[in-house]
Amino acid sequence: MNIHVKLFKNEERQNSYLRGNIHTMRKALLLAATAMAGAVVFTCSCSTSFTQYVNPMIGSGGHGHVFVGASVPFGMVQAGPVQYNTGWDWCSGYHHSDSTIIGFAQLHLSGTGIGDLGDISLMPVAGEVETTRKGLVSKFSHDRETVRPGYYSVVLDGSGILAEMTSTPRVAFHRYTYPDSAPRKGVVIDLEHGIGWDSPVEGHLEWDGDRVVKGYRISTGWARHQEIFFQAEFSVPVLDVELFDGVEPSGGNSLTSRKPYARVWLDVPPKGQVLVKVALSPVSMEKAAKNLEHELPGWHFNTVVKTADKAWNRELSKIDYRTGNPEGKMIFYTALYHTMVAPSLFCDTDLPDGFTKYTTFSLWDTYRAAHPLATIIHPEKMEDYLQTMLDIYQKQGKLPVWHLVDNETDCMVGNPGIPVLADMVLKGYAKDPLQALEAIKQSATRNERGMDLYREYGYIPYDMDPGHETVAKTLEYALADWCVAQVAGMAADTVAEKEFTRRSKAYEFLFDQSTGFMRARSAAGHLREPFSPFRSSHREDDYTEGNAWQYTWLVPHDIPGLIALFGGPEAFVNKLDSLFLAEGDLGEEASPDISGLIGQYAHGNEPGHHIAYMYAYAGQPEKTAARVRQILTTMYHNAPDGLCGNEDAGQMSAWYILSALGFYQAEPAGGRYVFGSPLMDKAVIQVGDGKTFTIVAHDNGPENYLIKSIRLNGRPYDKFYIDYKDIMAGGLLEFEMKTP
Repeated sequence: MNIHVKLFKNEERQNSYLRGNIHTMRKALLLAATAMAGAVVFTCSCSTSFTQYVNPMIGSGGHGHVFVGASVPFGMVQAGPVQYNTGWDWCSGYHHSDSTIIGFAQLHLSGTGIGDLGDISLMPVAGEVETTRKGLVSKFSHDRETVRPGYYSVVLDGSGILAEMTSTPRVAFHRYTYPDSAPRKGVVIDLEHGIGWDSPVEGHLEWDGDRVVKGYRISTGWARHQEIFFQAEFSVPVLDVELFDGVEPSGGNSLTSRKPYARVWLDVPPKGQVLVKVALSPVSMEKAAKNLEHELPGWHFNTVVKTADKAWNRELSKIDYRTGNPEGKMIFYTALYHTMVAPSLFCDTDLPDGFTKYTTFSLWDTYRAAHPLATIIHPEKMEDYLQTMLDIYQKQGKLPVWHLVDNETDCMVGNPGIPVLADMVLKGYAKDPLQALEAIKQSATRNERGMDLYREYGYIPYDMDPGHETVAKTLEYALADWCVAQVAGMAADTVAEKEFTRRSKAYEFLFDQSTGFMRARSAAGHLREPFSPFRSSHREDDYTEGNAWQYTWLVPHDIPGLIALFGGPEAFVNKLDSLFLAEGDLGEEASPDISGLIGQYAHGNEPGHHIAYMYAYAGQPEKTAARVRQILTTMYHNAPDGLCGNEDAGQMSAWYILSALGFYQAEPAGGRYVFGSPLMDKAVIQVGDGKTFTIVAHDNGPENYLIKSIRLNGRPYDKFYIDYKDIMAGGLLEFEMKTP
C-alpha cells in the first residue's frame, strides 16, 4: 500500500496547521476524532488479558508483509500458512488479498522486504493429491479463519479440513479435524517449497515405521546456506508413508533428494482429530527430538494454546497502555506484538553456546527504534543479544549487517550492527566494554562494501564505487562512526574517539549549500549532474530506497552540526517545513518503499523515522508534536492495510509504540529520548527489577496535542528529552497538554 497523504495544498494551509488551527487539525487527525475522551482506568494484574487487544491481521494487506500464524514471543517457530501466489507482497508467505494455501510452514519472516524461509511445510489432505504446488493448493475464506497471539486456524475449502496450530518456542503443534466423508486422511510433508528467494538444495525424509517422520532441509536464497532439521510425531497410527522425489514415487522408508515429499496416511477414528508435533533444530535431527521431548512431551493442544497466550500476555503486560480510544489501544498492542516476532531463537534447549542465541536481525531497520525500545522493556534479553552479536563477530570477523539463520546476507548499506551494540554498551549492558569496542572498531575498518573508499576520501565517490547508493552508504557509515566514538570515549580510548568523531563528519562532504540537499560527489569533488531531489530508482542511484529529500536528514548523530550547515535554526526549520510540503515526480522506477508520504516525508521507510523529532533540536518542539501526532493518527490503522510500509521485523511498530508513549530515541545510540506528543492518557512500563516507569498525559486530546509543561517525579523538567537512565530508574513522568 502506497499511502500518499496530501493534507495541504499550499504553504498557507500548511502554516495554518503548524500555528494550530483546530479545524484543520481535526481534518488531519481523522482517526483521533473519538480519541481520548477520558482515561480508561483499570488495574494491571496477571488476570488482565492484553492479547484481546491484538489484531494480527494489521499489516497483512498493503505492503505490511507481516507474519500471520501461531508463535510465542521471540520463538524459533512461526507456524502458519503459505499461499500459492508469490511476489513482493508475499514476503511472509501470506497476503490478505489471497484466498489460497499450499501448506503450513514452520518458519516465516515478518515484515521484511525480501522473502525467505517457509521451511518444513505440512498440508492435511483428504484423498490423494499430486505433490506439486498446484496439486496441494486449497482455497479458503477469511470468514472461516481465526488468528490471535499463539493460535491460528482455518477451514480448507474442498476438503473441509479444519487446520489449527499453536507452538512452543521450538515446536509447532498442529491439529487437523477431518470430515468423516474423506476417502483417505493424511498429511503431505513438503520439503521443496519455501518463500520468496528460497530454493531447495537438498532434503531428507525418513519414517521410523511407527509414528515419527524426521528429516532436514537445506536451501539457498536470501540466506545463502540454510539448514533446518525436524522431527514430526503423529498422535494416531501411521498406516503408510509414500515418498516422492518431486512427482516421482520412491520406494523404501527414506529419501534424500532436492524435492522430497512424504504422503503420510493416517488411521483417524470417526469424528476424530489428528495432532502433529513438529520440533525444529538448527543442528541435527537428534537435537530436534530432544527439543520435542523437553518442550512438548504431551498431547494437550488446548493447554498449549493457553500457555502460548499466557506467554504473549506476560510480554504485552510490560506496558499497561491506557486510552479512551479502543481503536488506538488495538493498534498499540498489535504494534507491541509485532515487535516480538523477531529477533527469534536460533539454538537448541541445551544452549550449546552457553547463552540464548538469536537470529533475524534486520538491523538497518531496527537500530532506529525497535532495539531502543527493547532496551527499555526487555532488559533481561540484552546480555543474550549482545553475546549473539559478539559470537557473530567472532565467526565472520564483523558485526552482523542483516543476519538470518546463521547467514550474513549483507543486505542494506552501512554498519547497522554498530549502533545496536553501541547502544547496549552505552546503556551499561556489556560486561566487557573493551571486547565490544574491539568488535565495533574492527567492523568499522574493513575493506569491503565501500569502506576503503570512505576512509580514503572521507566519503564514497560515486565514480569509484560501482554499487551505487553512495550518499546512503556515506551517511550510514558516518552515524555508525559516531557510535564508535561514543563507546571509545566511554572506554577512555581517546585516539579512537578522536578519529571516529572526525569520520562521523563525513556528511559535510555531501551537503550542497546551493540546493540544501545531500548529493553524490565524484573523487574530484564534483557533484553528480543532472540532479533532481525527487527522483528515485530504488537502489540504482545515489540513495537507498529514497531520494534526496529524504536522505538530506540522515544525520541523527549530529543534528546541531546539520543545523549549522543550513545556516542556523531558522533556515533549518524552513527546509524541514518544506519536506512535509514538497510534491514532485519520483520517476517511473521509484522505489515502492517510498510510501506513507506527507509531502516528501516517507514514513513507510526507515531512514526518515527520526525526522519529525529534529524540530525539537532547533528549538521548535511544538512542530515535532504536530508532526508526530499527525503521523500517529494517519499512518496506522486497525485494518489489514493498516501499515503504510513494511513492518521490517518490528521497526514500523516500534516507532508507533515509543511515539505514542511520548518520546523517541532520535540519536542512533546512547539513550536520549526526545519528547514528541504522547497519544495515551497513562502508561505504566515495567522496566525490570520490579520497577515501573509511569507516564501520565493530563488533559490529552485531539486538540490538546502540545506539551505545555513536564514534571519528572513531581519536579519541573525543562529538557526536550529524557535520559534512558531516568526511565530505567523508575518513577513518574507527567505531561500537561494544551492546544496550540
